[in-house]
Amino acid sequence: MTSETKYIFVTGGVTSSLGKGIIAASLAKLLQAQGYRTTIQKLDPYINVDPGTLNPYEHGECYVTDDGAETDLDLGHYERFLNVPTSQANNVTTGRIYQSVINRERKGEFLGKTVQVIPHITDEIKHRIQILGNSGDYDIVITEIGGTVGDIESLPYIEAVRQLKWDLGDNNALVIHLTLIPYLTAAGELKTKPTQHSVKTLMESGVQADILVCRTEHELPSDLKRKLALFCNVREEAIIQSIDASTIYDVPNMMLDEGLDKVVLKKLALNSDVPDLTRWNEFLKRHKNPKSEITIGLIGKYVELQDSYKSILEAFIHAGAENEVKVNVESVHSEYLNADNIKMKLSHLDGVLVAPGFGERGIEGKITAIKYVRENNIPFLGICLGMQMAVIEFCRNVMELADANSTEMDPKTTNPVIDIMEDQKTITDMGGTMRLGAWDCHIEKESIAYKVYQSQDIKERHRHRYEFNSNFKDQVEAAGLKATGYNPETKLVEIIENPSHPWFVGVQYHPEYKSTVANPHPLFVAFVKASLKHSKKK
Repeated sequence: MTSETKYIFVTGGVTSSLGKGIIAASLAKLLQAQGYRTTIQKLDPYINVDPGTLNPYEHGECYVTDDGAETDLDLGHYERFLNVPTSQANNVTTGRIYQSVINRERKGEFLGKTVQVIPHITDEIKHRIQILGNSGDYDIVITEIGGTVGDIESLPYIEAVRQLKWDLGDNNALVIHLTLIPYLTAAGELKTKPTQHSVKTLMESGVQADILVCRTEHELPSDLKRKLALFCNVREEAIIQSIDASTIYDVPNMMLDEGLDKVVLKKLALNSDVPDLTRWNEFLKRHKNPKSEITIGLIGKYVELQDSYKSILEAFIHAGAENEVKVNVESVHSEYLNADNIKMKLSHLDGVLVAPGFGERGIEGKITAIKYVRENNIPFLGICLGMQMAVIEFCRNVMELADANSTEMDPKTTNPVIDIMEDQKTITDMGGTMRLGAWDCHIEKESIAYKVYQSQDIKERHRHRYEFNSNFKDQVEAAGLKATGYNPETKLVEIIENPSHPWFVGVQYHPEYKSTVANPHPLFVAFVKASLKHSKKK
């Protein structure tokens, strides 16, 4: 291995949503599988300090790390592929960059100088890029730059990359440019011109792409690769085809076949070996050859946009493979659920997950759904808000507390079974102020949760302001809904279960954030198993 950290920058051209995160994660997997200590970071050009205050319709789900960072959903891909936790240092936004520079200017750290994009903003970007590399924990740091080359907001990042490539010298840094080769049906041809223009735009900023990864719907013929190499100043061996895949988990093998890892390691003057993807391919084999099939309902209010629940959907893929089951996830919009259509919408399902979220839209639909699955013995998993709605449903329909509610939805309810956390009551700033990151949870032995985790003490990631109101705990437990997990320090309830139901679990935390290919989350594994059992009974 090398003592000097090497840097790989991944930029995108032509259009957004080409899959820079998946390419970065796949390359990282191949390098990791050859023994290189590899991590990935994401630089996001938007001015929000983090995505914590963004609506999921805007930017997909907000991913949370162990250390409490609210981050871009690509960090979820990084963790799922590498099975290595990310942190605050793995996601940087323009908002965070400018905030840091302005704070330093206010303290007088620039000694009267005029603060400018170059060098002050670009220096801050370079500093953030190198934090992980300077930690001594990694041989290779892959940095994905959000947005598309040519975007005004991306220019400081591209300039920082130009400077860093110069600073680090040959063999220590390279640029991978991900671009699109569109197929024009009318002409029956693949077109290289958008890629040529994209590379030219990158070169106008002083950055020469070392490797081109070309997204395409059709195989790239060798003459087209030669043409790209000639017009883009990139060696033919460094023109990498990335054809559409049936699953994102195929991409590491596809990049291996294309030789992406070999080209990268050669350019970084590092030894290349055959990656050990044994465990990865075992997962893929189980994923692609299921012995059974089930349908689980995902009930939420953002179901039109799949990225809103990205980690949950991926956790079902991991848990499905572990059980050798194909999990079909059926999206159910909670806003349109009511007593009249609930049986038609849910009766055919093998399990139901009520998703996390904020605000009152779709809440009554979630409560109606939970009542149906509780009364009909359908396996249930409630996450965060889903767990809170399970408490409200039980209090309303079993304990007959008709106005039981969360103070988030009804501040004047006389039965606030879900209430704002005590230390949240004085907070006025919305960003980065929730209960975030990994917190301890102690589990009661006589519980589904203990069977799932095989441990009484666990750590899970949180993102919420409201909680089960402990003043109602004794009353609720006496009626039959048990609190089986709690934070040992604050005594906040983390897990609820209904012992009179075959499999009914609600958790205040987000188990989906910790599910990876190598370690499917045990709660999802157990939920899929319970849903399979219910399916066979039907």
